[in-house]
Amino acid sequence: VQLVESGGGSVQAGGSLRLACRATVFTLDGYAVTWFRQAPGKEREAVSSVMCRDGTTYYANSVKDRFTISSDNDEHTVYLQMNSLKPEDTAVYYCAAERIPPQMIDRYWTSAPTYDSWGQGTQVTVSS
Repeated sequence: VQLVESGGGSVQAGGSLRLACRATVFTLDGYAVTWFRQAPGKEREAVSSVMCRDGTTYYANSVKDRFTISSDNDEHTVYLQMNSLKPEDTAVYYCAAERIPPQMIDRYWTSAPTYDSWGQGTQVTVSS
């Protein structure tokens, strides 16, 4: 699966951006697609995930109530709507995809080694 991110950019604190992750796959059904981010000098962290089969979503506590993940299976695209952005959201954002059994998603969605397919990343910069 090839993944291509888009939508990054620079905004002021309180602003919004929408990231898109387009997958070159026949269907996203059965895939978990997860957004990760990595700031300079920090480890890659999971931000949000969606199970494309049923739309179940997961969020890191740091972005809950500010970010919304969604999937458009017809367009093979997963979106991350980011509102009320903060300077600490500044990072390179990556999307990743993997077939994760539903009974295992709670345990593994945040773990980067779970995923074999990764996009190239898109920079998000939030200024104060």
